[in-house]
Amino acid sequence: MKKIQKLIQWIVLSFFGSTIFFVILYRFVPVPVTPLMFIRCAQQVGRGEKIRLKHHWVPLDEMSKYLPVAVMASEDQRFLQHHGFDVVEIQNAVEERMAGKRRRGGSTISQQTAKNVFLWPTSSWVRKGLEAYFTALIELCWSKQRIMEVYLNSIEMGDGIYGAEAVAQQHFGRPAEKLTRANCALIAATLPNPLKYSSKNPSRYMLKRQTAIMRQMKHIDLFK
Repeated sequence: MKKIQKLIQWIVLSFFGSTIFFVILYRFVPVPVTPLMFIRCAQQVGRGEKIRLKHHWVPLDEMSKYLPVAVMASEDQRFLQHHGFDVVEIQNAVEERMAGKRRRGGSTISQQTAKNVFLWPTSSWVRKGLEAYFTALIELCWSKQRIMEVYLNSIEMGDGIYGAEAVAQQHFGRPAEKLTRANCALIAATLPNPLKYSSKNPSRYMLKRQTAIMRQMKHIDLFK
């Protein structure tokens, strides 16, 4: 019994110690690879395809100033006000679900960053619990600018494309710092499903979303 207790204690201490270590580490150094990148590469190999992985880290100040504004307008308009969890959106999602309406996503940019960097994409109660833990941890240890920087460098933005620099080069033929306001809004429009929607070959639906996001961008303040 004592051996089991010691084993449990060791597992718990190892988990908290390692997760805190990596969260603090990634506060200062670029995130080289994410679980989703490994998963996508494995899926490509399983289908007999060549591995596609385009990813190049760039600092936030080397990206277009419009890109964080566009993703906030599209994904999380209260990003600068909340502490990782948007209570308003959570309440709206619960009310719509109880009313039998279509389920909406209520994940903040902080939650998406936690999932992208530390976890796997498949939804489950275990992953949601870990996502909440990592979200609280990065909100505690990182600044909002750092969360946005990691988010924009790590998120999937196309087939085998991860981060702002990769999508800028692959889809627009320019560095991330040269992306226009319209480019950034189009990229943000793909984020609900970047494997279905393309910022390189946008559909009419995507162009409508781009226009709507550009309208919302007028109400988003940049980092101060």
